[in-house]
Amino acid sequence: MASTAFSTIPSPLHPNVKFAVRLSQERGHADHGWLKTFHTFNFASYYHPDYDQFGNLRVINEDRVDPSSGFGKHPHREMEIFSYIVSGELEHKDSMGNVEILKRGDVQMTSAGTGITHSEFNRNTSQVVHFLQIWVTPSTFRLKPSYYTRHFTDAAKTNNLLKIVAPIPSGAEEAKHEDVPDSSPAPIHQNFALYASILTPDSNGKVTYSFAPSPSVTRNVYIHVIQTSGYSTKPTPEIQKGVAKVEVNGGVVLGEGDGLFAVGSGTEGEGIVLVNMGDVNAEVLLFEA
Repeated sequence: MASTAFSTIPSPLHPNVKFAVRLSQERGHADHGWLKTFHTFNFASYYHPDYDQFGNLRVINEDRVDPSSGFGKHPHREMEIFSYIVSGELEHKDSMGNVEILKRGDVQMTSAGTGITHSEFNRNTSQVVHFLQIWVTPSTFRLKPSYYTRHFTDAAKTNNLLKIVAPIPSGAEEAKHEDVPDSSPAPIHQNFALYASILTPDSNGKVTYSFAPSPSVTRNVYIHVIQTSGYSTKPTPEIQKGVAKVEVNGGVVLGEGDGLFAVGSGTEGEGIVLVNMGDVNAEVLLFEA
């Protein structure tokens, strides 16, 4: 996102945190028949001068792929690419020899490095696969390509801000896939983190994110409410039965597919409070970019 176009509003709870809302229907959108997709940032034929990237976060595509359809073999390089599976099954196959069927709760990370090819296909003959494809620019280039899968249960995410992607510590060797617990965050070559949460529609449906204290460093955060109730290109009313709604810092309300840019430094204990305002579970991703 171009910083010159970042027209922000103060966060109601923490005025030093600045917000900018990205409504679902304002995203790039394409319906290819077999693929229905939304683009938060510029991608393929979608272009908007204000939405190229946000910090090191380059792509958030919310995709639905029809049964027996998918993306054929194609190349990538110098990008950290991962998939967050919401529902259905997604087959990943790549030039490193990895073949895997990904299901709900799975997070699959490919560090493309010097170059890979892969395909993503819905082998299921009756069920659509719904997933988010996310790209992050790496902090180091010319890396050897690598592949990781992690699994995170709904129980671990429920009313909890669960870290599911985390940076590889500076100077540390990358752990082998088999040496790392299945539920540990997927490693990424960037100062980037991703959190997932499922907020219940009751008094417990609340989580808080705190900006790390860093008076000299501005931190970029993006919040995305997953479109779990179904595919729609139309806006929904403020509160609608059966559709997730999340209140941010006591003032901004996000619906399914909506996103919110937030900028803060943590100088005064700044944070972001997410509360479920609807009557169904709300699945939320928080990107620290």
